This record gives sequence, structure tokens and C-alpha cells, in this order.
Amino acid sequence: MEALIERLEVNRSSVKRDIAYMRDRLHAPISYDKDSNSYRYECAPGEPPYELPGVWFTADELHALIVMQDLLDQLQSSLLGEPLRPLQRKLDSLIEKHVPRRKELRKRVLILESRKRRVQVEHFQLISSATLERRRIELTYYGRTKAEESQRLVSPQRLIYYNANWYLDAWCHLREDLRSFALDSIRAARVTPERAQEIETARIDAHLGAGYGIYAGAAESTAVLRFRADAARWVAKEVWHADQRATLLPDGSLRLEVPYAHSREILMDILRLGAAVEVEAPGALRRAVAEAHRDAAEQYGAIRRSPATQASAGD
Repeated sequence: MEALIERLEVNRSSVKRDIAYMRDRLHAPISYDKDSNSYRYECAPGEPPYELPGVWFTADELHALIVMQDLLDQLQSSLLGEPLRPLQRKLDSLIEKHVPRRKELRKRVLILESRKRRVQVEHFQLISSATLERRRIELTYYGRTKAEESQRLVSPQRLIYYNANWYLDAWCHLREDLRSFALDSIRAARVTPERAQEIETARIDAHLGAGYGIYAGAAESTAVLRFRADAARWVAKEVWHADQRATLLPDGSLRLEVPYAHSREILMDILRLGAAVEVEAPGALRRAVAEAHRDAAEQYGAIRRSPATQASAGD
């Protein structure tokens, strides 16, 4: 006891509390020897010496940790990197000690994000902090649809990462309704001391999560899409909407029924597949797709398909 008091520079009561904590909470095999008036470890024969519990990883767990760390680095590293820097340094020291081939492992996983829009780091950090701390935010927001700025006071509800871009689901006090804001369209932001207005998650999901993609509003229509057999093999594995219904047809084609609230985003996904998909319903969406294809064709004028093009299209 006297040696522990001197070594740790604490009083007798502190040493006793520490010993009790190790024995009762950390399950150290400590016992008191009355004859020698001292404490000792009593390990059973054949058992390894007792060690204080730590964070232990198997090789597979360390490999998974490396992959996770690299994914965070690549996932908008400018936004997430700085707050995670202290954690990353700790992981680095742990990984370097036990995984000498780390550089080789890091070369084998890569994220390639397409159509990613830039978000100002200070806006992301301010908005994420306000969302967690439940504070209102004053925004200067640029609406692309009308190409104009507006001033908004919002109560942030949650951050969404969708299609390589960040969005904020929030209660808009100007519109008195739920809205989704693209973080890259925010021109200025300021946190206010007012508490954010709380909206039930079920209500947010019903208003912002039921429609197709990120566009707000409950689903009002269902797109019925028929994919050619060559495209069906790919689309059959895709999730366009949580409530979609897919039917594989006898000729190998696929019929996909997708709820949506706003046609703009589903229209973009349909157009990227070109002639491989046909809109069967509703009529308004079918006409919109036909008009978009017609306008695109007119930009290139009258084009005669060569025999080689026709053959490859048939293949």
C-alpha cells in the first residue's frame, strides 16, 4: 500500500477506490492477503496474466477500419475531414503498428462520385452544428428554379446525403411548411439563439420522404416504366424508391412502378436510359419524355443512322 501511495502520489483512500474499481468493474482477479497486509493477483493455473481491458482488433476488423477511414476521406473530405482529424491520427497510429501493408490495402478501395456539387465548408459545419444543437438558421438561399435569392429562417431537422450531394430538411418559417434545401445553393448562413421548432419524424418522412428522390411532397403519381431485356438485367437490382414494385415479364423485359411527387427528377433518370425504357403511364410523364427526346434530336438535325450504328443498336 505504501509503495502504491508513493508511486501514484495519492492518498490511501484513492488507492483503495482504484483497487475496488479494478476488482468490481474491470473484473481484475485481485485479493487481499491478510498475512502480508497487501494486495495481489490470483490467476487460476494455466490462465494468462490479467491485462487491463483495451480496444482490441482482429486483422479483419483492422482491414475494415482502414476501408471505413478511406471512405470517410473520400466522402467529401473537405467537409468531414477537419472534425475527424484527431480521430484519424489515433487510428493512424493504431493501424500503422499492426498493419504494415496499409498503403497496399488503401489502393484497393476507391469512391468515384459523379455530379457532385461543391459545398462551402463553413456552411456545412455551421448547418450540421445547428442541426445537432437544435438552433434556427437564417439563410440566404438561391433557388435554381426561379433563379433568384430569398431570405429564409429555418428550423433544421436533418441532413441528407443523396446522389453525392448534401441537403437540409427543415421547417421554413417563411412558407410555414417543410422544405428541402440544397447546401450548395446556400449563399450565406447564420445561427440564431432561438430553439429550432421540432417536427415529428413521421411527418417529415410523409412530406419529404414519400416522393421520388429528394423532391418534397407526398407521392401523387406512379410512373409505370418498361425496360428492355438488356437494361432490365441492370435495373432489376436498382432501388429507385422504397415503395417501388418490379415485375419481370415473359420476354425478359421489366415493368417498374415508381411513386413520385415531382416529375423533374424521375424524368432525368428516365432520359439517361434513352431508348432502353418506355413510359407506359401516366400520360403526362410519357409526353414529357417524348418531348425531351424530340427536342434533343432537333438539336442534332436530321441524322441518318449508319448500318454499323443500326447493327450495334440491335446487338
